[in-house]
Amino acid sequence: MTSSTSEPEPEPGSPATGAPREPATVTGTAPGGLGRGQVLLIAGFVLASLNLRPALAGMSPLLSEIMDDLSLSPAAGGAITTVMVVCLGLLAPVAPALATRLGLDRTLLIGLLILAAGVVLRGVGGLVALYAGSAVAGTAIAIMNVVMPGVVKQHFPHRVGLFTGIYVSGLVTGAATASAIMVPIEEGYGWRAAAGSVAVLALAAAALWAPQALRRHRRDRDGGGHRPYAMLLRRRVTWYVMAFMGFQSLTFYIMLAWLPTIFRDAGLPADQAGYLLALTNLAQIAATLTVPVHAGRARSQVPHIVVAALLTVAGYLGVLIAPVTLPWLWMIVLGVGQGASIALALLIIALRAPDPASVTALSAVAQSSGYLLAALGPFLIGLLHQLSGGWTLPLVTGLLVCGVQLGFGVLAGRPVPAEA
Repeated sequence: MTSSTSEPEPEPGSPATGAPREPATVTGTAPGGLGRGQVLLIAGFVLASLNLRPALAGMSPLLSEIMDDLSLSPAAGGAITTVMVVCLGLLAPVAPALATRLGLDRTLLIGLLILAAGVVLRGVGGLVALYAGSAVAGTAIAIMNVVMPGVVKQHFPHRVGLFTGIYVSGLVTGAATASAIMVPIEEGYGWRAAAGSVAVLALAAAALWAPQALRRHRRDRDGGGHRPYAMLLRRRVTWYVMAFMGFQSLTFYIMLAWLPTIFRDAGLPADQAGYLLALTNLAQIAATLTVPVHAGRARSQVPHIVVAALLTVAGYLGVLIAPVTLPWLWMIVLGVGQGASIALALLIIALRAPDPASVTALSAVAQSSGYLLAALGPFLIGLLHQLSGGWTLPLVTGLLVCGVQLGFGVLAGRPVPAEA
């Protein structure tokens, strides 16, 4: 492995980027082992990744209690998640501007601190505080979502596939943990304390990442995200990546918002419904740890994308046809499919751009448009359930979305020339 001051070896999968590599100007992994600074860097990176989903996933098991306490309709309950996902979309473009001025590391630290403030706010008051705190938390997650692929490219340029897998695994581990512990916390302390408990994890991550973020940095042109968006949007592959990110996010957030409620309406107790959501998130870990490493070495990611989409379809069908028959099996299948899908979407963002600035810019446009599309999911599914009185129509709609996800995934996963 080369040092951080020399020309890096081509990243596995680099033929798919469609752009030439630039020399690494930041620290990668060192030969012969990890130093203390690198251990702290990796530990802070992992703990930060654990904060990317608990604020979202932790609300789903609490949704029935929140709706009962605040007298919310199903559509209004789904709108809690929708508010957060809308912020993921609308405010993603803020992250490259912050990264240009402050650097990627400080921008990530700011995101963690904003996240802690948002989750505390949504648990301290009534309806206004709930939605306002959700918006603040969504803003923080939007910032962190965008900068994490750039952080990977900046600090681990030789191991993009591996560290993409690590951070996406942290993402789904955080979601699984939140899904599992929210009901026990709610039963002991109420939904407000449960919803605000995520702040503890965010503050812990901020404390661990702060030494990395607050050390003296030069102004990193390659890490700041200043890149002409007009040029980026002229490439066809950008639009394919945006659509793939959006539709895989849409299928994910439909289940994230409503899966426990679907299981409870089918007759399962609340704690078991929460554990099943945790199981599907845990099942994602196996996919997120392995798929980016293997897919990152391939010229085309299409075969991985097809398998991931088919597994997601199988999970949806299981929940639709037999929700209380082998529900653990449907959750494992669904989790592997969705975990592979999100890992592939984020890996493709890193592989289709040559440097941290390009990655951050592509991440911003893909996640902004993608999450705006995904934000429609929880609300529309709740509305379809409210209008139809059941879950058949909502889940069939989800299956159709899976088909669209597959189509755009095939287009995004193909190797493309630089001008595409």
